[in-house]
Amino acid sequence: MPEAITANSDSVPASDAERRQKLEFNKLQKRLRREMGQAIADFSMIEAGDKVMCCLSGGKDSYAMLDILLNLQKSAPVHFELIAVNLDQKQPGFPEEVLPEYLSALGIEYHIIEKDTYSIVKEKVPEGKTTCGLCSRLRRGILYNFAEEHGVTKIALGHHRDDLLETLFLNMFYGGKLKSMPPVLHSDDGRNTVIRPLAYSREKDIARYARMREFPIIPCNLCGSQENLQRQVIKDMFQTWDKQHPGRLETMFRAMCNVEPSHLADTSLYDFREGVRQSASGPAAVGTAEPESDFGRLDVLNL
Repeated sequence: MPEAITANSDSVPASDAERRQKLEFNKLQKRLRREMGQAIADFSMIEAGDKVMCCLSGGKDSYAMLDILLNLQKSAPVHFELIAVNLDQKQPGFPEEVLPEYLSALGIEYHIIEKDTYSIVKEKVPEGKTTCGLCSRLRRGILYNFAEEHGVTKIALGHHRDDLLETLFLNMFYGGKLKSMPPVLHSDDGRNTVIRPLAYSREKDIARYARMREFPIIPCNLCGSQENLQRQVIKDMFQTWDKQHPGRLETMFRAMCNVEPSHLADTSLYDFREGVRQSASGPAAVGTAEPESDFGRLDVLNL
């Protein structure tokens, strides 16, 4: 296997092929970095003094998220702290040494939480049924508690643009709701704030980046190997659309960021009698501006 491309390699390529590969990597890294910086700015994900907990599963998405955040941290206009956390769920055959070795080499503070949620899920969920729901609830509770105990102000998850779109369609097709994964989520009890810095990034770009960086991917043997999941049905549909109708997914995501409550049918969002949007405290005028985040100074990031 060829040596992985490093994020800050100064070596001179030995051949035209290596030169092209490095050029391709730099272009891809710059795109992911720009998209993450824009998402952080648009949704005020990270502020000065934040302690950001990057949740690592061992999959391509969380590896890429941590990698780009570390790169972005060096030139960010505000100071923030990064720690990495992995939840070892005691899945059979889980390679316990992979993440500690990888994170030790990075020199970042990291924590491995050991909780046998695997046995709980296998005991509670009937054979052949989807384990993802219970698994995610158990995992979320453990990580939320850890974050509060360690002074974490933001919990970073590796969900990307395609995850947001897939969740939107899952809720429409199977849940009867028009909702997705928000780029920023405040927990109901107010204890935690979840952020998704890869919200603007495409899965295929992240997959290509992960291959070029040769991250030590750990497959999920608990839920990721299950077949015929509803999410996989949506994913297959998107892959077909992306091949047959290039640009459709991009247009769909722009629609998620450009909602017109007056042209839907939710009376809790829009007062159709008065012709104004609803707010938590009553009708509100359209166009209220949000304060700009320090990350809005993208020129400082040299993107």
